[in-house]
Amino acid sequence: MTDLAIPCMVMRGGTSKGPLFLATDLPADARTRDQLLLSVMGSPDIRQIDGIGGGDSLTSQVLIVSRAARDNANIDYLFAQVSVVQREVDTTPNCGNMLAAVACFAVERGLVTPVDGITRVRMFNLNTRRLVDAQLPTPNRRVTYEGDARIDGVPGTGAGIVLDFIDPAGACTGQLLPTGNAIDWIDGVPVSCVDFAIPVVLVPARAVGKTGYESKAELDADAELLATLQRLRRKAASVMGLPDPSHSVLPKVALLAPPRKGGTIASRFYVPWNCHVAHSTTGALCIAAATLVGGTIAAGLAASARREAPAIVIEHPSGCLTVRVELARGTRVAHASVVLTARPLFDGSAFVRRAPHPVPQ
Repeated sequence: MTDLAIPCMVMRGGTSKGPLFLATDLPADARTRDQLLLSVMGSPDIRQIDGIGGGDSLTSQVLIVSRAARDNANIDYLFAQVSVVQREVDTTPNCGNMLAAVACFAVERGLVTPVDGITRVRMFNLNTRRLVDAQLPTPNRRVTYEGDARIDGVPGTGAGIVLDFIDPAGACTGQLLPTGNAIDWIDGVPVSCVDFAIPVVLVPARAVGKTGYESKAELDADAELLATLQRLRRKAASVMGLPDPSHSVLPKVALLAPPRKGGTIASRFYVPWNCHVAHSTTGALCIAAATLVGGTIAAGLAASARREAPAIVIEHPSGCLTVRVELARGTRVAHASVVLTARPLFDGSAFVRRAPHPVPQ
């Protein structure tokens, strides 16, 4: 036999999907682990035909879960973004969408004992060193995936899973505003560099010749716009104190505009080489927090009648995503929460080559 069988569960979490593994089923050495993940997903290949990846950044994500190594959490988890077209595995970001799946996986694999009703799972993110609380329905001490919660960008309904991000400001840079400024100017374009759950470069759509209401297809077809956004992203990474982003998905970029469908603000979120079909959860948290910080691009574009409300509604290409915020000491956001759904798609083993190609150091 030429292949290895690795136990995994493939799940949808929010608007993303990918395999989840127990850390004990993967190599402890990071480089060897990343070689295995590339083989599992079938990267690099635009179709990921020789693996279980879906040929898109939103479906080429891996979660690695273990019992917590600390007293203040139930589980530890590591998020890995596996590149579709490059031999790279990026463990610098976090993914909010897949977190709904992580909590369910932890119960399904016996890492957390469910109660009859609502089970609370406290998760420690090894990427950002931050805590996230999940509340998932477990009637009769079993995870249920059926319910009436609906997420724009996902067909059907499911059980609502509440994710509460605890003190996520400065998750990657140590500062909510890494440059110390609410607005910076890069190549003549005003931007806000904000780090809340994930670092994002907020750009007014009109400043780059867009309305901010375009479809994903329209934005993805604009090669000149993409080149402009990538240039802004590279230069913003430098002033934010982040590594060269040519081999990382951080920072992300969002084109912002005033709302036009009754929400708080409109966003077109890049992931980062094309537009998200809906919206990143961590990106939505960042934008929601920025609407509450005076002087930022987001605060200037947010609907004034809603800007101080605890529910911030982000309009995106597939509909809307609501973020609830809890303020402490003025406009500091102590907590931010969303409601997502998740569903298991497959449970079994993934087959990987015994000698996958090495990952460059």
